[in-house]
Amino acid sequence: MYKQIRQTWRKVYKDNRSVIKVRAEKWRKEHSIVRIERPTRLDRARSLGYKAKQGYIIVRTKLSRSGKRIKRPTSGRRPKHLGVLKIKTKVNYRKTAINRAKEKYPNMEALNAYYVYKNGKSIWYEVILKESKN
Repeated sequence: MYKQIRQTWRKVYKDNRSVIKVRAEKWRKEHSIVRIERPTRLDRARSLGYKAKQGYIIVRTKLSRSGKRIKRPTSGRRPKHLGVLKIKTKVNYRKTAINRAKEKYPNMEALNAYYVYKNGKSIWYEVILKESKN
């Protein structure tokens, strides 16, 4: 059954993106971290450890896609030492989404996260959280 769900998701994502774009319009107006009732991609959530029972929740996080470049210095120096090129982010979007969800829900532990959608400004991940035994 989950194989069928995965194939359907891929078909919708590849051919009929308007369905997802309508959802993304609603997501844009929401807060950056939103608890949702059920996962958008059930097959992916199940493969990463989600179970539909008490103690498991799904949180959709919205991250900004900007901020990858460092501003060019205004004061004079030789081009080699400007420090603008070859700058990579040390933490990827998925880990950032997990960390933000853990800050919002301190009594939960993050199992994993999966990609949902991205547009020009934002990228959305859904984080699977499980109630910690502390």
